[in-house]
Amino acid sequence: MRSSLACLPLAFANATSAKYVFAHFMAQNSYSYSQSDWSNDITTAHAIGIDGFALNIAANDYEVNRIADAYAVAEPLGFQFFYSFDMSSAWSQSDMVSIVAAHAHSSSTFRYEDAVLVSTYSGESLGDSFWSTFKSTLQAQGITIKFAPAFTSYRDPSQADSLISTFPSIDGFFNWWSWPADVGSTLTTDTDLAYQQVAEQKGGPYIMSVSPWQFKNLGGENDWVELSDTLWNYRWQQAINDVNPDIVEIVTWNDYAESHYIGDINPNVDLGTLAPLYVDGFVHSPWRTVAQYYISWYKNGSPPPIGDDSVVFWYRAHPKDAVCTNGARPRNADFPADAIFALALLSDNATISLDVGSSHAQFDAGPGATIGSVPFPSEDSQIPFIQIIKNGQTVKSGYGSEYITQNCDYYNFNPWVGILQ
Repeated sequence: MRSSLACLPLAFANATSAKYVFAHFMAQNSYSYSQSDWSNDITTAHAIGIDGFALNIAANDYEVNRIADAYAVAEPLGFQFFYSFDMSSAWSQSDMVSIVAAHAHSSSTFRYEDAVLVSTYSGESLGDSFWSTFKSTLQAQGITIKFAPAFTSYRDPSQADSLISTFPSIDGFFNWWSWPADVGSTLTTDTDLAYQQVAEQKGGPYIMSVSPWQFKNLGGENDWVELSDTLWNYRWQQAINDVNPDIVEIVTWNDYAESHYIGDINPNVDLGTLAPLYVDGFVHSPWRTVAQYYISWYKNGSPPPIGDDSVVFWYRAHPKDAVCTNGARPRNADFPADAIFALALLSDNATISLDVGSSHAQFDAGPGATIGSVPFPSEDSQIPFIQIIKNGQTVKSGYGSEYITQNCDYYNFNPWVGILQ
């Protein structure tokens, strides 16, 4: 995918960098990976300014071998990793210690303030003694770590002070929650600001999650969609303008089942039986153009120049009231808008025209990033048409590649993402 941004400086993690961006990477999905798969993911992420992957690792033996391949690819490129232990798995502390120690001295192991960064998904139920022993055991091997977990039961801002009193061993915090909490309104930064304050008291880092979407439909009673229509735009702006975290963690690079992947859909990954019904064909790679723009802004303190005008747009394939042949309608299905969303990245002012069936909208945009939308049409089986108009003349135009239709085999709230460039 050709970038729409003018020659952005690629700032990667090192001892003097002030800001870092990592992408949460599901190591569970690397079962069939060769080094070439790692190379594709790493070079693609590297090219948009991502410093490294936060490796979500479960207690699967194969992940250790795949991660060794990842390090072999990453070290010559200066790409970084830190572990995010998935504590929904049955971990032994000794195995966790061994995994951290194995690559602790690699040039591709990310160090925050000269300490190896370690994070988690969940793990608070183990109590502070587990984590203090984990840290001291590594320290006895000469490995100092900064421990910044995502204790996922800590979401309410009023719990922030109790976090550090209950877990004195932590050094920072990763706020996993980058979606609205089962409500039909946009996400605020209340949780970020509360936990950032206590993380700073402990020395940090504060890690803020930024995510484009949330939808899962694997046949369980807890399948859901969260209101994510404009999340990929406003969450980045919250990170830049309101929170200014030490680290931004993109959730995720490759969690296909939860629909918040920005990496390419890798055909070597076994998605099981149900996830392909809403993942296959629903590309998200154009969202990386948005990420590149905001990563540069976050790291450098000002919006980057834009060389080539582009419009990144996304939409679901079915109205939310469509009755599908298979599966179940997910929780919160009434929250998303039946609309096509378009984020214009422009070098100067223009009008963006959005048409689908008889539905039409236009908005003034630029320079920089501007978002708009057009409702789904009343007609069935329609495809959107996007135009960039300057001085009354269409300078770029194009169609989507996914039809919007009432005809659906499986309840799918995962968006298709396209780009006009």
